[in-house]
Amino acid sequence: MAGTFVIAQGGGPTAVINQTVVGATLEIRKRHPGARVLGSIHGVRGIRDGNYVDLSAIPEDRLRLIAGTPSAALGSTRDKPDAAYCDVILNGLKKAGADAFIYIGGNDTSGTQQILTDAAGGSIAFVHAPKTIDNDLEENDHTPGFISAAEFVAGAFLSVDLDFRALPGIYVGIVMGRHAGFLTAAAAAWQLDPDSGPHLVYVPERPFSAAGFIDDVRATLDRHKRCIVAVSEGVSTADGKALVESLVPPDKLERDAHGNVKLSGSDLPAALERALAEGLPGKRARVDALGYMPRGYIGAISAVDAQEAFDAGAFAVSVAEQGGGSVALQYDGTKTVLKKVPLKNVAGKTRHMPDDFMKPDVNQLSDTGMAYLKRLVPEKYKVGKPFV
Repeated sequence: MAGTFVIAQGGGPTAVINQTVVGATLEIRKRHPGARVLGSIHGVRGIRDGNYVDLSAIPEDRLRLIAGTPSAALGSTRDKPDAAYCDVILNGLKKAGADAFIYIGGNDTSGTQQILTDAAGGSIAFVHAPKTIDNDLEENDHTPGFISAAEFVAGAFLSVDLDFRALPGIYVGIVMGRHAGFLTAAAAAWQLDPDSGPHLVYVPERPFSAAGFIDDVRATLDRHKRCIVAVSEGVSTADGKALVESLVPPDKLERDAHGNVKLSGSDLPAALERALAEGLPGKRARVDALGYMPRGYIGAISAVDAQEAFDAGAFAVSVAEQGGGSVALQYDGTKTVLKKVPLKNVAGKTRHMPDDFMKPDVNQLSDTGMAYLKRLVPEKYKVGKPFV
């Protein structure tokens, strides 16, 4: 390929997304000596505005340092380009002389790359490199960023379960993940034994009932004298509405810049606290939203996650040489392998947690779900069994 690669980051930052930028940059240097590598500042906005950093000019030791740093070093954006915006991006890429555009992100990012591919007619290679803590990309066994975030969630719920053994009560932790339950399920990855929390796991793939929730918590208190609960921000009621919409008056709902209900805002914790206070009066209860902490926590960067993110960036270069597509992390039964898949297989789609990851009649992980998590998030700490 000729001379200019553009790289950008989109959507929420993670603990390892910078590994993908650096993996791609160093691979380009190796395979295409003399090529320009332009990092677009704040995702596609940088292409629109002609705002780049020259990654070609940065020494490798500094790039390696950036690779190990959480967040998105190039800056990110939540822009969801339509066809008109994509025309602007395409003109910006042409102005920069781009031969390939590697965009690192999730569902919306892959969708942008599909629109650009259709509009460009083969003049530029468009590559989607996967990134999302939600773990919800089709064609992928898991995605860069998920393992590190899952370690944070697993550690948080192990810690809070130990806390509530000492001072029993109810604890509800709300976990990110949008409309997929993988990250919430990770709360169970480091359970010590069948008595350990989380005792209840609520994921978007199953309808949520506030009355059923109170009944479940009451039964768990009777059995364990405490109740640790993991709830996905994206859980919905049987009518398909996000739980927060069912519990909060419409004029009180928090919304983002696109008008979408904020799933991880302050409304859901307050509503669940109110439900517990009314349904189980007098019980010690705490509801926390883990919020953004899991996605870029420097204390829980998985070495495996970091290496896979780096490798995905390097592999994206070969996908660009083949004319574009999406990079996928797949499991061959013994190890993770990288594959090129068509953009259309990933763009704008949501991969949901399989039904058999949960037990049929209770809100707990099945053996299949636990096996998946333990493969990706093996136990990291040796913890003694408490006496209480």
